[in-house]
Amino acid sequence: MKIYKIMAVAALLALAACNKNSVQQMADASSNVGVSCVPEVLTVINNQIPVSITVDYPAAYFAPESKLAVTPVIVYEGGEAAGPVFHYQGSAVRENNKEISADGGSVVESFTIPYVDGMKKCYLELRSVATYKDKTIKLPSRKVADGVILTGNGFNTNGYFEYKEDGYQHTTVKTSEAQIHYDVNSSTVKNSELTSGSFKNYKDELAELAENDRAKIKEVKIISYASPEGGEERNNKLSNERSDAARKAWDSVSKDLESAAPDVKSVGQDWEGFQEAVAKSDIEDKDLILRVLSMYNDPEVRESEIRNMSQIFTELKKEVLPELRRSRFVTEVEYENYTDAELQHLADRKLLYLVDEPAVLRIAATSEDPERKELFYRAAAERFNSQVGKYDLAILKLEQGKHAVTEMYLEQMKDQNDPDVLNALGVVELRRGNFDKAAEFFEKSGNPCSVKNLGIVALSKGDYTSAADKLKGAGDINEAIANIMCGELDAAEKALKNDESAQADYYRAVVAARKGKLKDAKKLLDQACEKDPALREKALKDIEFVAL
Repeated sequence: MKIYKIMAVAALLALAACNKNSVQQMADASSNVGVSCVPEVLTVINNQIPVSITVDYPAAYFAPESKLAVTPVIVYEGGEAAGPVFHYQGSAVRENNKEISADGGSVVESFTIPYVDGMKKCYLELRSVATYKDKTIKLPSRKVADGVILTGNGFNTNGYFEYKEDGYQHTTVKTSEAQIHYDVNSSTVKNSELTSGSFKNYKDELAELAENDRAKIKEVKIISYASPEGGEERNNKLSNERSDAARKAWDSVSKDLESAAPDVKSVGQDWEGFQEAVAKSDIEDKDLILRVLSMYNDPEVRESEIRNMSQIFTELKKEVLPELRRSRFVTEVEYENYTDAELQHLADRKLLYLVDEPAVLRIAATSEDPERKELFYRAAAERFNSQVGKYDLAILKLEQGKHAVTEMYLEQMKDQNDPDVLNALGVVELRRGNFDKAAEFFEKSGNPCSVKNLGIVALSKGDYTSAADKLKGAGDINEAIANIMCGELDAAEKALKNDESAQADYYRAVVAARKGKLKDAKKLLDQACEKDPALREKALKDIEFVAL
C-alpha cells in the first residue's frame, strides 16, 4: 500500500510538471514559430486593412491537450484595434477548432481591420494565450508588420461625368434650290420661269441675302439637263446651251450679291432623273419602263424600246419628260449665328424669344454664375421641354453635391436608359460609398465616363491592374494612384503631368521616393506642403517618406 501511495504521488507530481511545462514550453519555444505577413507593409484599401498571416508551428510545439488563442492587434498612437481571435488545439482536445499536430503544421488566416486616422504610424503584432488543461499563460507578443501605406486609399470618389452638348452652332449652312424649265428642244429662258414658281422664291431669298450682314454665299452650282429623247448627241448639245442660258440668268439676278463664280455643269441626257421620276409617278406601266432601263445601258436602245411602247411614251411626254428639261440653281449659304457674348446680351435684355433651344442651352453653358446657369437650364426645360436642359440641370446639382435633387431631375428624363443618365445615377451612388450599386449603373451605361468610374470602383476594391486600365487617359490623381500601386511609376508621372495642384505634387513625391530619388522627393514634398500646409502633417506620418 505504501508503494502505491508513493507511485500515486509521483504520478500527480509528474502530471503537474507536465501541466506546467507544456504551456511554459510553448512560451519558451515561441521564437521558433515562423510568422510571415502579406503584405509585408500594411496597405489601406477603401478604409480597410486587409491582412494575410501564415504561421508555421514546429514539431513538438503543440502537446495533444494544448490549446492556443491568437489575436492580431494593430497598435497605433492613442489606441489599439484587434482583429478576430483564432483558436487552435492539439489532437486530444475535443473542441471545434483548427487542429495542430504534434508533428507541427501551418495555418493561414486572412482578415481585415478597419482603418482609423491614428493608424498612420502603427504596427501589427500577434498576441497569444496558451492553455493546457487548467493552466493558462500569455506568450510573448510577435511583431509581424510595420506601418501602413495609405497611397492606395487616396483616390477621390467625385466621379466622372459631363454636360450634354448644347447643339448650338456659331455658323449654320443652308442650301437653297430653284429650277427653270425649257420647252422641248429649246434653251431659251422664258420670262415666266423667272417670275413664278420656285425661281421667284429663290430670287426673294437672294434679295434677303444681300441685306443680311450675317449671311455669306459659299457656293453656287448651276446644273443643266436634257430629257432623254431625240438622241444623245443632240441632247448633250442642248444641255450645254441650257447651261449658258442659265449662267446668264444667274448673272442677272445675282448682281447685288458678293459670291464667287458659279460652278456650271452640263449633264446631258438625264436618265437618272428619268428613272427617279418614273418610280415616283402614277404611270400604270412604270414597272415595265423600269425593267427596260435595267435591261439596257445604251441610251439609243433605251429610247427606242420606250418609244416602241407608244401609249406609254405618250404618257411620259405629258407627265415626266417636261420636268427633265431643266436647269437647277443650288446655292449654299453660310449664316453667322450669335456669338456667346451676343447671346448673353440678349438674355440680359430678356429677348429669349429671338433664340431657339440650343441657344438657350448655350447661354446656360457659358454663364459663370451657378444661379444664372440654373435659370437658363430651367428656361430650356420649361419652354422647350428640353431633355438636355433637364439633364444638364441635374449635372449642375451633382456638381454642387446635392444628390437627392440630382436624382429628382434625372427621374424626369424620358429615357431612363440614356447612358449619360445611368452614369450620373452611378456617380451619386459612388459618392455615397455604394460601390457595388454604382458599378451596376456604370456597367449599364457603357459611356466613356462610366468606364473611368468603374476604375474608381476597382480602386475601392484594391484591384489596381483593372483600375489602371479603366482610368487610362484620365490624367488625374486617380489614374496616378492606380499606376503607383501597380508599380508603373513612369505611367503615374505621365498621368500627373498637367496637374499643378498640391495633391499632384504630393503623389509626384511618392513616385520619386519609390524610385529612390530622395532629393527630388523632398523638393516635391516641400512644394506640395507650401501650396497646402495641411499636407505637412500627413507627410510626417506617411511611410512612403520614411527614408527622407
